[in-house]
Amino acid sequence: MRNFTSGHAVHLLRGGNDFFPALIRAFDAAHHEIWLETYIFADDVSGRAVAEALIRAVRRGVNVRVLIDDWGARLYLSKALKHKLTAAGIDLLLYRPEVEKLPFHFRRLRRLHRKLCHIDGKVAFVGGINIIDDMNTPGHTPPRIDFAVRVEGPILAQIVRTMRRVRTLVELSQLRNITLEKDALPAVTETAGAIRANLIVRNNLDQRHAIERAYRVALGRAKHEAIIACAYFFPGWRFQKALIAAAQRGVKVTLLLQGRVEYKIMHYAVRTLYEKFLNAGIEIQEYHRSFLHAKVAVIDCQFATIGSSNIDPYSFLMAREANVVIHDPDFSGQLRRVLLELIADGAMPVLASQWRQRTLMTRLLSVLALGTLRLIMAVTGADPENGWFPMSREAREAREQKTGAASTVQPMQ
Repeated sequence: MRNFTSGHAVHLLRGGNDFFPALIRAFDAAHHEIWLETYIFADDVSGRAVAEALIRAVRRGVNVRVLIDDWGARLYLSKALKHKLTAAGIDLLLYRPEVEKLPFHFRRLRRLHRKLCHIDGKVAFVGGINIIDDMNTPGHTPPRIDFAVRVEGPILAQIVRTMRRVRTLVELSQLRNITLEKDALPAVTETAGAIRANLIVRNNLDQRHAIERAYRVALGRAKHEAIIACAYFFPGWRFQKALIAAAQRGVKVTLLLQGRVEYKIMHYAVRTLYEKFLNAGIEIQEYHRSFLHAKVAVIDCQFATIGSSNIDPYSFLMAREANVVIHDPDFSGQLRRVLLELIADGAMPVLASQWRQRTLMTRLLSVLALGTLRLIMAVTGADPENGWFPMSREAREAREQKTGAASTVQPMQ
């Protein structure tokens, strides 16, 4: 597949029990520099353990640069922990400190949602796991279910480059000293394994639709099976069409979604899509056992993606996101087995026969939630070209002819 490079070693990390020990070991082995981006850095058991590892690195002479989203910091980063990090000599920046008064202004919603880290340009971590303990799930049943990968190989060049670019933009906006290229080591891109991989980032400039497009292309080429696990799921019509087209070709499409109510508007709005998906033969599994925070997919046991991007307007239209895409049957098979275990142990299927019998009140709540969500998107300046707004069939067909929808990609031969 285009843009994939070979030569990677990629290790699946399931939740904080895998992720934090691996991350801390990498910090303790650092010689020159650590770059960390996260949406949340919590003052809890896991957050303090990560902080101590970063401080140990600084004391050894390692340059440590940490970039935290301002909203995430306001929610979880205590003043005491922030002071401890900066007092130790860690170069800590906050991404887009709030300046807008309107709660739904689009500028406030353009957040740093990525979870990226690289150490000495040799090893990197990519995924959906914030610096927060799996048991720290206010209002929800722990543990948090999430994934990341530890990766070595040529993809480090992409990771290092995108992290430097974003940090430079933040430094410029805050009139800080710029981290120059000469101040950082080049990425180590030698072959580390046999896995093919690629990094896909989403921003508001040249890569606005990159992650969504990668999903739709993969679905368009699917032959046998597609499993998507997503915490916040509200796809636009192009993505919906790609899912339905795959199912109608005979692909077994399974959606593993959050069954517990977190954001009520999103929870009820997405249910307006259920009947359409069920009628197309798509299997919907709602995870109820604990807090699903995953953003992963496996297609045909060949294509796998793990990252920070949900399949919703926030991730696809506003936030900075990063996903790693892996083309390897062994890795994809491993992730597939984990997802099937989650379905078997903690999910409940949504049956078409039962769904059609839902109450009138439930239907009304879904319709109201959908209208409210679309209103919020309109107020925030969300791009209607992505298909989260109602549109006639003729308008959709005309747009497809003009833009070439990725959902029309033929299956791979």
